[in-house]
Amino acid sequence: MSAAFIQANTNGRLHAATEPSISPLNRGFLYGDAIYEVWRTYQGIVFTWEEHWARLFRSARSLYLELPFTAEQILPEVRRTVAAYREQTRDDGELYIRIQITRGAGSIGLDIALADRTDFVLLVQSCPNLSAEVIRNGLALSLATGLRRNPIDALNPAWKTGNYLNNVLCLREARARGADDVVMLNLAGEVTESAVSNIAFVRAGTLFTPPLSAGILGGITRDLVLTRIAAAADVPVRESTLRPEEFATMEECCLLSTTKDIAPVASIDQTKFKVGADTITMRLKAAFADYMRDYAASHPELRV
Repeated sequence: MSAAFIQANTNGRLHAATEPSISPLNRGFLYGDAIYEVWRTYQGIVFTWEEHWARLFRSARSLYLELPFTAEQILPEVRRTVAAYREQTRDDGELYIRIQITRGAGSIGLDIALADRTDFVLLVQSCPNLSAEVIRNGLALSLATGLRRNPIDALNPAWKTGNYLNNVLCLREARARGADDVVMLNLAGEVTESAVSNIAFVRAGTLFTPPLSAGILGGITRDLVLTRIAAAADVPVRESTLRPEEFATMEECCLLSTTKDIAPVASIDQTKFKVGADTITMRLKAAFADYMRDYAASHPELRV
C-alpha cells in the first residue's frame, strides 16, 4: 500500500479518499462554504482534541452553520476512520486527522437557505514530520508583496474556513522565489502569519508574536506557547505589532502550527536568523515536547 494512502469517512461511510463522495452541488465545492480543523496524534493520543473542537464550533457559529453532531459523536467516527487507515496501510505511526464540514448541497445559488444538510468528511493520513535537516538548518521564508492578508472585516482569518485562496496565492509567490513558506502582511503593512502557521520572533531573549488584531488565525499551538510553553521554558513572551523593517532586529524566527509544533526559520528573504541547538526556539520546542508527553499520558480517553 502506498504511503500516500488517505482514508476518508463521508457522513459515516468509510472509503479511500480518491473515491468521489460528495455531490458536485456541494456548497463547500462550489463556494468554499465550509469549515475544517486538523488534529495530530502523539503516542496515539489525539492532541488538544477539545481546543480544536471549540475553535471548530466558533468557526461554525461565525458562518451561521448549525452543527448537527457533537464532539462526543464525532470521536467514534475518528476512531473508525483511524482503524480503517491502519488496516489498509499497517502504519502504526503518528497520524494527521482532518474534519471538513460543509453546509451541504442544494440548488445552485448563494442563499444559505438552499442548502439541504450539513455534511462531514474525515481524512486520516500519516502525520508529516519536519526532517532532521529542517530542524537543524531551518526553513526559508519569503515576504508576499503581490497580495495582502484578507482583512478581519472582510473574511476574518480567525475563522478556519474552506476559503484558502488568499493563502494559496501568497504561498505561490513565495515558492516561485524558492522559499519553503510565505510571510503575509495585512493592509496596514503589519506582519500576520505564514500560509498555514503562526509566526514568532526572538529578540533579546523575549518571544514576540503578532496579536490576533493583526488578522490571524488563533492557532492552538500559538495559544499553548503563550499560556504554558513559554513559561515552562522560562522565556518571556509578548504579543506585539510587527513590521518587515523589524526583521533585521530579530535574532530568531519560528513557525507555530499543529503539525510542525515549533519549527525554526533560518531566513526571510535576505534576513538571516540564528538556528541550532542552543537557540531559544529549540528550548521552546523541547518544552513543547514535554507538554505533549504529559498530555498524552493524562488523556488515555483520546487514544485512537
